[in-house]
Amino acid sequence: MSALSQKNAVAAIRISSVKQGLQGDSPEHQKEQIERFAKARGITIKKFFIFMESASKEEQPVQEAIDYCKKKKNNIQLFIIKSIDRFTRGGSYLYDHLKMQLEKNNVRLIDIYGVIGSKSVNTLEHLNIKYDWSVYNPTKKTEILEAERAKDEMREIMTRMIGAEIRYVRMGYRVRQAPFGYKNHKQETSHGKRVILKPHLKESRWIKKMFEMRSRKTMNDREIVAEINKLGFKTRTTYKRDPNDKTKIIGTRGGKPLNLKQLWRYIKNPVFAGINSEKWTKDQPIKGQFKGLVSIDLFNQANKGKVFVENNNGRITIHKKKPPAFQLNKQVRNPNYPYKKYVLCPICGKHLYGSASRGKLGKYYPAYHCNKRGHYFRVPLKEFNQTIKDFISKLEISPSYIEELKEYVIKVWETRKTEIKKDQINVENKMLELENQAKNIVSKFKIISSETAIKYLEKDLEKIEQEKRELKHAKQNCEDSDLNIKIIMDNVGYFLEHLEDLLIGSDNPLKRAEYFGLIFDKVPTYEDLVSGTPILAPFIKLKGGSNNVLVPNGESAGTRTRDAQLKRLSL
Repeated sequence: MSALSQKNAVAAIRISSVKQGLQGDSPEHQKEQIERFAKARGITIKKFFIFMESASKEEQPVQEAIDYCKKKKNNIQLFIIKSIDRFTRGGSYLYDHLKMQLEKNNVRLIDIYGVIGSKSVNTLEHLNIKYDWSVYNPTKKTEILEAERAKDEMREIMTRMIGAEIRYVRMGYRVRQAPFGYKNHKQETSHGKRVILKPHLKESRWIKKMFEMRSRKTMNDREIVAEINKLGFKTRTTYKRDPNDKTKIIGTRGGKPLNLKQLWRYIKNPVFAGINSEKWTKDQPIKGQFKGLVSIDLFNQANKGKVFVENNNGRITIHKKKPPAFQLNKQVRNPNYPYKKYVLCPICGKHLYGSASRGKLGKYYPAYHCNKRGHYFRVPLKEFNQTIKDFISKLEISPSYIEELKEYVIKVWETRKTEIKKDQINVENKMLELENQAKNIVSKFKIISSETAIKYLEKDLEKIEQEKRELKHAKQNCEDSDLNIKIIMDNVGYFLEHLEDLLIGSDNPLKRAEYFGLIFDKVPTYEDLVSGTPILAPFIKLKGGSNNVLVPNGESAGTRTRDAQLKRLSL
């Protein structure tokens, strides 16, 4: 009776592609061989795993079958494969990694050709002594060599196949699925029987229509999409296959109407003008061995200059025009137009827009404007920025107010220091408490032997150490705070005395605009800035003007109590 009889097994069957499964080493052929092998040795195969994908990937397909073997309830003792190259083509490292997972769970890997041996040899057996290093498998070297051979074979196959495909792509032939609008067609050429693109009977009409309608410039893109959909446009229907068995169809995808993004992708794709540009051509445009669905002239007209194909005596070049930087920044916080939120339209009193319009000669003219609310207001960007600078240059803060502000802030800070000292005491008490907890945990290590309990105690100890580090950092911040407030007050005093440095000198335009917004009690209009009549915050005035500046509720700043004024400014 065979030593393998009455044992349970799983069998793994792998092919690299659906084509191989249908034409080459099919799953049925592998299954028949494995069943014959198992029957002759009395092995019971509980489950077959069929994988239709490359075994050269880092994430190995057979891992699913190995995980099945690891579960004790499945009661598996053997893992059967046809050969090592059907198990993995990832080389000796991945082979060893996968096999060790099985051995740790007392599952033996066997192949039907007998390359993988089961006999172990102890080099110290004559002395009746055994070590881990003294026990080895005589067939291990053969298995490693076979795993490396499988990897080398995969590399050679892929090099020949992909290398040939790259060469043919650079010659203008097709090696992939046909894009929408085309179909693959094999024909005899000077390079043998090769694949070229031919117009798809139905899809090509839709593609041609898109380019023709866009080149006329009589319809916008949404109208073109609606018109093409009226003509019955549907995306190509493809099959969804089972990831574990590529021969099984589990659904379909596609069959949907055209949308705007699809239209733009089609219009920009030079393949419809008979030109291929991709990674295998090093992004260099290659004239295909097929006629495009549209001419190069029609392609350029439809793209309106955003993508331009040029053919100079057979040398193809593709130009992609990039928009100016101010057109790329369309967000609300646009550094090119930072004052949109802080200056209002003098006509409607709402926030301004910022953008650049294109002139007849193609030049762009950036400006702040308000022309979408039934009226027209526009100020060129350069003029607007100059108005801001001129207004800021007229601002000043009374020296007496600066000193009073400093005194008020120091007074508030002294109150805060008392609270900080209390915080320091609390931090020190908490650190002592954590020290005691750590000592208690360390003492428990001496009396506990359970690995699980020790593991949890170590986690608790790490958590305590982390808390101690955070508390130590907080304590250091409290000790450094006295120095920080003095530095801060010096900086505050400088910038209050030199408002222009704060409001104009910053490198960040968005920050400059934020600081600019703080000098007003009410958001000014552009006319307020020009005429010098905005409602300023307390303690800020125009040079030569009055301190008694009105605030939004009609109360003059001069009638407020000094503490209230200081508090408002400090906030």
